[in-house]
Amino acid sequence: MPVPIESAKLAVLIDADNASPGVSDALLAEIAKYGVASVKRVYGDWTTPNLRGWKEAANVHAIQPIQQFAYTTGKNATDSALIIDAMDLLYTERLQGFCLVSSDSDFTRLASRLRESGVIVYGFGERKTPQAFVSACDKFVYMDVLRSQTSPDEPEQEKPAARSGAKELRGDARLMNLLRTGIEAASDDEGWANLGTVGSHIAKQSPDFDPRNWRYTKLVDLVGAIGLFEVERETGADGRTKSIRVREKRKRS
Repeated sequence: MPVPIESAKLAVLIDADNASPGVSDALLAEIAKYGVASVKRVYGDWTTPNLRGWKEAANVHAIQPIQQFAYTTGKNATDSALIIDAMDLLYTERLQGFCLVSSDSDFTRLASRLRESGVIVYGFGERKTPQAFVSACDKFVYMDVLRSQTSPDEPEQEKPAARSGAKELRGDARLMNLLRTGIEAASDDEGWANLGTVGSHIAKQSPDFDPRNWRYTKLVDLVGAIGLFEVERETGADGRTKSIRVREKRKRS
């Protein structure tokens, strides 16, 4: 029997050298949407002063710090320790998913291997994350969408950008192609498609697709802002939205 998403057991493995402690609160809040963080570990050389922020975050969130000395200059022993632990957890724990927190391409093969074993892989990293790692995950969330405001220790360029307008959205060829392809794949004879199905189809094509990348909270808000699609809501007796359908606006003759 499939495990409900809200009770799925997840392992959260954080590469402290490639993740900022400033988003730890938002990170764990995001992970809670996908399941229960049964295992929480953060890897790094805790004898170095640059991990001071993660020491505090680990205490607050009960994340287990894993010590890994840098044995050789230029070699990342932390990555190896995280990968070994991930494979141990895969075979010794009953987990439904893994959350890999890093922007390092070295975890690309790990993400692929975990998925091959039938578990869900969620990736979390910066915009600089190589596409290969992003594509190896079932879903990938960029850290900047988790930042509601810039914390004092975050660089200035990390500040959240303004919400994209209709002109900018229409000019985003990749976004428009994903939406049109998703709607076409899920549409009925009249061109209407269930928005939830559209979102699922897009996620399979593009793990990093997220309305928040354009500063919209929900997919329906993003679709509506573009102005090229019709949106139809079905509400129940209680006034709540039961389903949302979308289709591309038809040209008037």
